[in-house]
Amino acid sequence: MVVGDEFIKFASRRSTVYSAKGIVSSSQSLASAAGIKILQKGGNCVEAAIAVAAALCLTEPASTGIGGDCFALYYKLEDKNDPKSGKVLGLNGTGRAAKNVTPQDVWNEHNGGKPMKRIPYTSVFSVTVPGAIAGWNDAYEKWGSKKVSFAEILEPAIELAENGFPAAELAARSWRGSAKKLKAQNPGANLTSLLVDGEGPNEGELVYNKQIAEALKLIAKHGKKAYYEGPIAEAIVKTTSARNHKLTLDDFKNHTSTFVEPIKLNFQGFNVWEIPPNGHGLVALLALGIIQELHNSSKINLHELKHNSAEYLHVLIEACKIAFYDSDEYVTDQDFKDIPIEELLNPKYLKTRANLFSPAKAIDGESISHGVPDPKFKSDTVYFSVSDSNGEACSFINSVYQGFGSGILVEDFGFCLQNRGSNFNLTPGENNCLEGGKRPYHTIIPGMITNSDDSLYAAFGNMGGFAQPVCHVQHVLNLTLFNFTPQQSIDSPRFILDSDGNPETDRGKGADGPVSTPITIVKLEEGISADVIDKLKKLGHDTELITGFARGTFGRAQIIKKEIKEGNKFVYAGGSDLRGDGASVALG
Repeated sequence: MVVGDEFIKFASRRSTVYSAKGIVSSSQSLASAAGIKILQKGGNCVEAAIAVAAALCLTEPASTGIGGDCFALYYKLEDKNDPKSGKVLGLNGTGRAAKNVTPQDVWNEHNGGKPMKRIPYTSVFSVTVPGAIAGWNDAYEKWGSKKVSFAEILEPAIELAENGFPAAELAARSWRGSAKKLKAQNPGANLTSLLVDGEGPNEGELVYNKQIAEALKLIAKHGKKAYYEGPIAEAIVKTTSARNHKLTLDDFKNHTSTFVEPIKLNFQGFNVWEIPPNGHGLVALLALGIIQELHNSSKINLHELKHNSAEYLHVLIEACKIAFYDSDEYVTDQDFKDIPIEELLNPKYLKTRANLFSPAKAIDGESISHGVPDPKFKSDTVYFSVSDSNGEACSFINSVYQGFGSGILVEDFGFCLQNRGSNFNLTPGENNCLEGGKRPYHTIIPGMITNSDDSLYAAFGNMGGFAQPVCHVQHVLNLTLFNFTPQQSIDSPRFILDSDGNPETDRGKGADGPVSTPITIVKLEEGISADVIDKLKKLGHDTELITGFARGTFGRAQIIKKEIKEGNKFVYAGGSDLRGDGASVALG
């Protein structure tokens, strides 16, 4: 292991938090406090995570809300006295497109009936059925301890909405940045539930949202039915129908969460877990698998690479790019397309993809495409993590996607609708093309790492759209290869990938991600040396240095690591991102 000077300079600006009882790590301190309240009442990590999710809908509404979606991974012990008896469980709490919608509806609305490749991010057709509330309720019913009621779990968020809370610095900045969008998307609407004097709040300014409080009270009393079969669903459909969408009350009534079997890859003796598609956690596992095959074939030596050196970053960048090309073909709703996940994560296939790597130059984006493991197969967000005194952990992510999602306000209840549907493409025949009742490609992904003996190693995640799998790869290597503490991994400068955004060269495949066009931009965070950036340019990478508040583009990570001490005793180590307003809070 080699640690670079840039890590020594920029890491450890906040200490890792330790606790033997439990930790809540989120991007808002008030939301972390909500989770601690539930743990103190005897709730487990899943119930505390739901409380955090609800509180974040108030305290960071540009990133998440009750009009959004969620995913969760739950590390559950079969025997509380045996730390090796754990199993990783998964929940897909994402919504589906309207049953009767077609690409032609989008073309008619936005392009005079002529074909186009993508759904605009502010289009009403970017709105899918929000899945978060069903996800919360279903996670509680299946995984909760029942030592607290669902109503008790929502109490902290209701109190924030009714009694007000001070806006945190970075959330307020994001809020104000979205004010123009909110006003443009809702002409003539009453925006007082979201804006203060027509703008977002300033840091420390008290914010109220009594309309969301009423929605949460209905949900607390009646569960998910209040959202999907009652007045909230009616208000959403009224809002979208006024803009020519095809969402119906039946689309809401028929919505279901899905409990899924997580997918995993063994990396250097650790099992890394992700949610299967339609989430793109597969990208992180493919990239890690490619890196491992490069090491196994002696093309690189992981243990000799210097952290955040040009050589190290080149390996990670190329592995992630190759994985994103596969995501164009293989990340979609599995109810609509069989995805050969086992074959994709097989070392034999990963080795063929690793053969695309050159240590001397960047991959040509004009010529590369997805791989085929077998001929028969051709054809803005919040993340948080919670651990409890039982030795269990929940990795949870909740999102409306871009700032306030679509920006379309459900005026009766004071929240905005997500724009997850914008990650469908509109190319008929492509796997991720918009279809009625289909779940879109999803960028939100919770992560989990277990040891080879099935004991918990870490619950982790990194919000940030298409940055997420790229950051997952970096955190896995930071934790398992370089032995960073959670806070050190989070503070370490990161890179992400983005397309150049040229609509003329958009391939119309997959989602609107880093390889949607032939040119992929490597965005590098300040703290990565100028010499390293120069070397990456010479390898053929298009690079961009990101500094200051713009570093929010690298997302906000939360990590809780479980450290086994003597016998079955353990200690949690928690880290929270300085790119956000939150903290890791220990249960005392």
